[in-house]
Amino acid sequence: MPPPGVDPLDSWLRERLGTRLVAREPVGGGCVHSAWRVHTADGGRLFVKTNRADQLPLFEAEADGLAALARVAPPGLVIPTPLALGLSAEGAVLVLPWLEFARGQAPPGVWAACGADLARLHRDSLQVPRLEAPGPEAHGPEAHAGAFGWERDNVIGASPQLNGWRTSWSTFFWECRLRPQLTWLARKGVGISGGERLRERLPAWLEGHGAQPCLVHGDLWSGNAAPLAQGGASLFDPAVYRGDREVDLAMARLFGGFPEAFFNGYNEVWPLEEGWRARMEIYNLYHVLNHANLFGGGYSKQAQNMVDTMLGL
Repeated sequence: MPPPGVDPLDSWLRERLGTRLVAREPVGGGCVHSAWRVHTADGGRLFVKTNRADQLPLFEAEADGLAALARVAPPGLVIPTPLALGLSAEGAVLVLPWLEFARGQAPPGVWAACGADLARLHRDSLQVPRLEAPGPEAHGPEAHAGAFGWERDNVIGASPQLNGWRTSWSTFFWECRLRPQLTWLARKGVGISGGERLRERLPAWLEGHGAQPCLVHGDLWSGNAAPLAQGGASLFDPAVYRGDREVDLAMARLFGGFPEAFFNGYNEVWPLEEGWRARMEIYNLYHVLNHANLFGGGYSKQAQNMVDTMLGL
């Protein structure tokens, strides 16, 4: 253990980033990890997440997702690129750049630009190089061009998010999104009726609008995006995979939702296909089921009502 009064992060940051910690203070960073604003000797600031050592895979998945988004994000959309990741004396650590969020309500133009940039990110992420003859050791999106999924499992909030690769979008959404959530609820004694009928109807609902395997943020509720003090906006805390771009637009309307200017900006660049409102309910069922698993309460009833409505009950 470090001597009293010595921050265990100091030596770790010196080793990893060559910078000395002078102070840190807790900040809001969600309910899964501890989050800190770290002040360094050179006058800089860092955003640092910490957790138990066995939670390092969660940070690895987050860092992987942020790096993937950063590779295709347009210049106006800031994705905090991971600076350091690993184990320190106090457990798992993820270091990100400090982002100064704008105060007060951002003007509609900022949100419109954010929506337009998300559309560009989705569209540009379709350009995945296809390997001529991927061998048995090939992995990653390049080896699975045209498929839906991701090369590793990650997390959605505090829940595991299963991935892998599927050539069918409706198959992926059932096997890797809806079915696991329904199974976990059932194990808790919470049954959602209609699951089998839902599975049978998914191909007709999800395969007719030309879904393409875009890189999606995957957890795009309003708490995972913010306008920045220096201009522009940032997206963070992703749960990435390659899926229908509409999953991001659907969740952006859930749990309070983004300003309407965000959706207007998106549609100026890449308009959504007809029928998106009906698909939005299907996609958001995943997140309501996840909330039912995480928090209980009325979310299971909300999920059942959504299923009943979809099935016309």
